[in-house]
Amino acid sequence: MGQRFIWSDREQPLLLPPDLREWLPDDHLAWFVIDAVEQFDLAAFYSAYRADGHGRPAHDPAVMVALFVYAYSVGVRSSRRVERACAEDVAFRVICANRAPDHSTIARFRARHEAALEGLFGQVLGLCAESGLVSVGVVAVDGTKLKADAAKGQTRSYEQIAREIFAEAARIDAEEDERFGDARGDELPPELADRSSRLARLREAKARLEAEQAEKAERHEQRMQTRQAKELVDGRRMPGPAPVAPSLAVDPQERVNVTDPDSRMMRSAQGWVQGYNAQVAATAEQIIVAAELTTSSPDQGCLQPMVRTITRELDAAGVTEPIGTVLADSGYWDTAQIEAIISREHCTVLVPPDGETRRAAGKTGHKHDRGLTAFLRRVIDSEAGRALYRRRQGIIEPVFGDLKHNRGADRFSRRGHAACRSELRLLAATHNLLKLHRAALAT
Repeated sequence: MGQRFIWSDREQPLLLPPDLREWLPDDHLAWFVIDAVEQFDLAAFYSAYRADGHGRPAHDPAVMVALFVYAYSVGVRSSRRVERACAEDVAFRVICANRAPDHSTIARFRARHEAALEGLFGQVLGLCAESGLVSVGVVAVDGTKLKADAAKGQTRSYEQIAREIFAEAARIDAEEDERFGDARGDELPPELADRSSRLARLREAKARLEAEQAEKAERHEQRMQTRQAKELVDGRRMPGPAPVAPSLAVDPQERVNVTDPDSRMMRSAQGWVQGYNAQVAATAEQIIVAAELTTSSPDQGCLQPMVRTITRELDAAGVTEPIGTVLADSGYWDTAQIEAIISREHCTVLVPPDGETRRAAGKTGHKHDRGLTAFLRRVIDSEAGRALYRRRQGIIEPVFGDLKHNRGADRFSRRGHAACRSELRLLAATHNLLKLHRAALAT
């Protein structure tokens, strides 16, 4: 008897069942995504299309939303990779009903519906709450650095940008003179008239630095007005020197990235990166309840805004349970913010007043500790406090591991703060949807 193999014939006209419903098992993630999208309110997507029946037909927004949710769930974010998967991957073919939108259509949909895609986070959080997956007795907050779609080498100082603008303008003028001679100049080819050219990006970066300097001056003026009003009410000068007014001119050494001017150089565990600081809050079940994006490298100053965001997201999702304890590392320490959270948000906050190295060395007694600092140090150094605080890392780190390692989202695929924030919240929404899917399989 000869060798036996499973019979294969590529000339066979039918390899898969003709019914799409038979292509995937019933418990596949693709079917779960389709069912979830049917529960979403997609009015924000449909309202962007004309209702008079004119024009070229567009892909159904419900199909496109399901395509994006599934793609981000399995770590496929490139529009070209999504296009290829719609032709080669059975699950993607089921999601898009056997139609394959091209990468330009996919990219345009994502840019056009940026705000609506971002809003899916709240709807998925609502589904998690309805399923009983959201408990906020303990919430951990932490930040992680995500790279921007921009190279560190494209960062320039204000002085360098100004010099390059003049040099680039002179180069273009010389090229136009050589190419067009005495022509009017409105016959410019697309490559020179394109607003996304190098010169346009340099000018945008220069304008961004100037706008930021103007904002600093405006904030200083507002602080001075507040200070003067308080002095007038109190009838005396406030102690300490008055804030120094910032210069109206931009510091020549002030730096900005010409590819993504919103991004910043940030210190991470892997060194300096050009990117953003993603702030995430998660429950003990590792459900993300808030996701925001900042351009500030340190986490200090982010705790109170994140607690407010958590409260707002939970209210919108219909979660009435009050926040119990918020856990954060020592980088979030800010006395004023922590006191405000305790008094206004009525929740407990556990943040080490200093680095853990001093406590590890046994130096837990600090004679200068007063008030909140001394109290939190005693709580965290207690047996119950240590046990509670140790939960922080086990809650938040797996969330970052899923986003950055499992799904490869350690770099944004779009540029600009608004676009990257939308992408972060879509990643957070799909993280929660995967949790919901696993819970459904378990039950």
